[in-house]
Parts: sequence; C-alpha cells; structure tokens
Amino acid sequence: MKLSDIATLIGAAFDGADVEITSLNTLKDASNSELSFVANAKYIKDVASSNAAAIICSEDVAQQVPSGCVALVVDEPYWQMAVVSQKFAPAIEDDESCEVVVGEGSVVSPKAHLAPGAKVGKNSHIMAGAYIGSGAVVGDNSIIYPNVVVYRDCKIGNDCIIHAGTVVGADGFGFASNRLGEHKKIYHIGNAVIEDDVEIGSNVSIDRAVFGSTIIKKGARLDNLIQVAHNCEIGEGSVFAAQSGMAGSSIIGRNNVFGAQSGIAGHLSVAPFNTFAARCGVTKTIKESGKTFAGFPFMEHKLWLKIQAKLARLVK
Repeated sequence: MKLSDIATLIGAAFDGADVEITSLNTLKDASNSELSFVANAKYIKDVASSNAAAIICSEDVAQQVPSGCVALVVDEPYWQMAVVSQKFAPAIEDDESCEVVVGEGSVVSPKAHLAPGAKVGKNSHIMAGAYIGSGAVVGDNSIIYPNVVVYRDCKIGNDCIIHAGTVVGADGFGFASNRLGEHKKIYHIGNAVIEDDVEIGSNVSIDRAVFGSTIIKKGARLDNLIQVAHNCEIGEGSVFAAQSGMAGSSIIGRNNVFGAQSGIAGHLSVAPFNTFAARCGVTKTIKESGKTFAGFPFMEHKLWLKIQAKLARLVK
C-alpha cells in the first residue's frame, strides 16, 4: 500500500514522501520500505534507531521519530496497527502458487492435503488427515502424523516428528481493545519455524509470529498439550513437559527443562541450562544459568522446599 493510503485508513495526518509500504515489522527489524508502530512505553527506546519508513505512534512519541521516517500520529496506535495488519495479511490459501513438490522416497497419504505451493522433502511421511498449507515446507526424513495442521508459510526441518493433532502456525491470541471495550483482531503475518531434529507431542499449539518467526530450535522436545505463543523462541535441546505454556515473545535459552504445567509470562527471557519444577510460574527475566526453580511466583527450589516445610508445620 501507499503510505498516503495507510494514513487515510487510520485517520492520521500525512505530509511526507509517499512511498510504497511492503509490510509491517518491529521497530528494530523494520526496513525503509516497512511500517512499524509503538504502543508500549517499553519500546520507546527503539524509536530513534528504527529504519522504518513510518511509525504509527501517539503525539508524545512523535518527536522522537528520526528524520526520514514519517510519524503517523493517532490516538490509539495499537488499535490502528491492528486495522492496518488486515491489509497485509496473506491469503489463507494461494491458488496461484506453484505446484506441490514431493521429494524422492516420501510417502503422502491420499487422505492428506497439500495446498498449492507446499513442499515435502525426501523420505518423509505425511499421514492421513494432515494438512500442509500454501508455501509451507516439510524437510527430509520427517514424520507428520494424522491430523497435524501446518499453516501456510511455516517451516518444518529435517528429522522431525510431529504427533497427531498438533497445529503449527495458527494466529496468536492477539487483539487490540479500545476505550469502548471493543476488540480488533491483529493479523499475524509472520510464520512458525521448527528446526531439525525436533519432536513435538500430540495436540500442541505453536502460534505463528505477528512479525518474523516463532522458532523451535534444533533438538528441542515438546510433550503433549503445550502452548507456544506468538514470537516465542525455544532454545536448542530444551525440554517441555505436558501442559506447560509460554506467553507471547518469550525467549528460552538452550537446554532449559520445564516441568508439567509450568509457564512463563510474556516478553521475558530465560538464560540457558535452568530447570523448572512442575507448576512453576516464571514472572521475570532470568539471567543466571544452572539453577533449579519452583513455585509461583518462582523462586529457587531449595527455598521453595523450606517454605513448604514451614507451612506444613503451621497447620499441625
């Protein structure tokens, strides 16, 4: 879209250079042909260094927008970003994509469905009821069990196993709310990427990114019934037990272990080589490695054990 058309769409004044906007992106990652936004004070620090062609923002942030970048000033930046996101959302299926490609030695059940533009590598097995969307890729030597859904443009690496009922690349739980309590869907235009040698259990939900990619890195292991929200990153060799979950934009370092029903809040990061007991709730960023945590809010496991022992004595 032309930038002037976007300005008209969201009701922002516009008097800069009218350029073609190719996509939406974060402040840090946007190029000079992309549009970004800022609606959270946490990210105002990234405005001055952004390379975006334009930034949707409030009046008090506009003065920090760098020269050469257009400030589109609105009352509710997050709501207006949601409005614009619909315009850049790809088609659910692309009937004009190239033909399906299936590599040598691969077996695709006649009851599976590969959308136009889907690609399957060599010696992989796609079982009945599976759906591989437009532009999605399944690598070599991978097994996709029945009723797995891989949404468009998502990537599955080599030597992966994905068990029945798992969904890769659904939209995240993202919406903007206005002062009237109305909700506007944020269209997720990123994808989900599963690297090599990853095994994922049954009925796992891995949401696609709003921008960029949700990433499950090499060698990770995910049990059944796990939620991985939009823009999360799970480090190499990390292990998640059943019913654990991650809120949006959480970054997990390599070789972390999360017990059953444990969880992490959004926009946090966890250093490598930590262990989290069952039902542990991570509420802030962890910069240390080699620790074991438990409880909610989380604390070191030894301290949690002492507290439980004292509580037990209190009720006797």
